[in-house]
Amino acid sequence: MSFLAVKTEGTNGLNPIINKEARREEKVKILDYLKEEWVIPELQGTDKHSLLKELSNVLVKPCQAASVDELLRVLLEREKLGSTGIGEGIAIPHGRLKKLKTFYVSFGRSMKGVDFDSIDQHPSQLFFLVMAPENSAVDNLKLLGRIVTLLKDTSFKKRLLEAKTRGDLFQTIAEEDEKY
Repeated sequence: MSFLAVKTEGTNGLNPIINKEARREEKVKILDYLKEEWVIPELQGTDKHSLLKELSNVLVKPCQAASVDELLRVLLEREKLGSTGIGEGIAIPHGRLKKLKTFYVSFGRSMKGVDFDSIDQHPSQLFFLVMAPENSAVDNLKLLGRIVTLLKDTSFKKRLLEAKTRGDLFQTIAEEDEKY
């Protein structure tokens, strides 16, 4: 069920309670921004920089970036603010590009794990990289929140680590993305 904003007196014409409900109802789906060819079943990078480069490389063309270095520069600037390694083997590097009109997501897995300066000091194995439009703060938070919500499920993380192929990984993400 979806609510629409309705015009009311004294609130700039909109009822904030109904607007809040309408915003809450909007579901963000990872698969709206992730394609199977942007899934990397075994990342080769051995440090944060090389890993970000590898994850970014698949998004250069879709993001219409001049080079992988353009994406890398944005991601490394964001990492200076604090690591996007959120712990429990997960990192969600993200950055914003002025030229983007929509989000782009790549996914990668490192079975051996990579030191990503995670808050728990453990290596990261599962990586969702998000490139966002510059003026997308609310939707960016929704998408990042969606990824975090799915990755809280330990059985989902286990299935991602056990998947054998790119197709299996994509299918696992797709199935989980449809649940909520």
